[in-house]
Amino acid sequence: MRGSHPMPTIDIHLPRPHPKQREFIDHPAKRKVIRAGRRGGKTVGIGIAGTEWFVGGERVLYAAPTQEQVGRFWSVVTRALYGPIKAGVYKKNESEHYIELVGTEQRLKAKTAWNADSLRGDYADKLIFDEWQLINEDAWGLVGAPMMLDTDGDAIFIYTPPSLSSRSVSKADDPQHAAKLFKKAKALQESGDPRWAAFHFTSRDNPHLSVNALDEITKDMSDLAYRMEILAEDVDEAPGALWTRAIIEKYRVDSTPEQLHRVVVAVDPSATSGGDEAGIIVGGRHNDDAYIMDDKTVQGSPLVWATAAVNAYHEYQADLIVAEKNQGGEMVEMVIHQVDKNVPVKLVHASRGKQARAEPVSAKAEKGKIHHVGSFPKLEDELCLWIPGDKSPNRLDALVWCATELIATPNFFGDCPEILSEMAATG
Repeated sequence: MRGSHPMPTIDIHLPRPHPKQREFIDHPAKRKVIRAGRRGGKTVGIGIAGTEWFVGGERVLYAAPTQEQVGRFWSVVTRALYGPIKAGVYKKNESEHYIELVGTEQRLKAKTAWNADSLRGDYADKLIFDEWQLINEDAWGLVGAPMMLDTDGDAIFIYTPPSLSSRSVSKADDPQHAAKLFKKAKALQESGDPRWAAFHFTSRDNPHLSVNALDEITKDMSDLAYRMEILAEDVDEAPGALWTRAIIEKYRVDSTPEQLHRVVVAVDPSATSGGDEAGIIVGGRHNDDAYIMDDKTVQGSPLVWATAAVNAYHEYQADLIVAEKNQGGEMVEMVIHQVDKNVPVKLVHASRGKQARAEPVSAKAEKGKIHHVGSFPKLEDELCLWIPGDKSPNRLDALVWCATELIATPNFFGDCPEILSEMAATG
């Protein structure tokens, strides 16, 4: 116990954990990875655990991406400790979300943390990351792991497999980093390593949820969303997706050819700063192949994405910027020229459905005509998790425009051999 003061008798009131919660609360592993369905009880469970650890003398730090998520954890611990807080045994700071035994290092704190910088400034015996799939990996690698050196502390990572819509707000460099950590923890646990443990439970494992209500809600979900959000399955490739991980990997390259015949920057614009990201993909053509060279996708106002697109144009010495005009019409070209009036812009109109536009590009990829130069985790997630019929994500749209401009647009003479023959005959 860290506290040096003798502890008075205190009365706390915690919810009774269901069996899946109790399993990860009591497990002795120093690194725990918990994968659970929505409303499966993961935050309440870790609230129970955090309270028990704090009362036992530990210093507990809970981190989640948003204030709303912090609020759910905070409500569990403050209700449980209401009595001793009211009696003055513990001091509560509501604005900074911490409870402490005054004069000791015994503290429970909850804070928002998207990345390494937002996690700095504290230390803990027990470090908890909730909604880990949305937090940048550096929060652990640069701050969390070193934080454990002084205390030989424990770390707990909690997540629900992210849908494409939730991935759009993620600060992770690799949207699959939580899934990869779970896989690592499970493999180490199965190999006999006592430091790591993996836990999995679904929304249906929470006995406090209404089964009828859950059945009703899931009727409105796609099969993929149900598998990820309710059954808590890590899915990195959707059945029916136009791209596969195997195809992308098969034709991935480390560098572009020395001579590119054409380079374009493709933009799928967003109309507002708080809306969807603006997809920005850079690609080049060599012979009949396209090389995806960079993903410059950003979220921001039209001026923000226009600036990013123009910067990419100059960085890669591109031939032009290709931009979809469905979102904003002629404004798209105007805002790009506001940044640089000399940049050539080609506006394209999405007259066909997204599936019809994407299928020729995915066919080129399947035939080995499209190569990713290096790795683009967020782009590749969108490609392999988008199901035709769903709202298509922005990186995917930009890649489709990019590849269409480079290699998928029919060549007039190439598609009309009779004209070529006539030209040859007439000299």
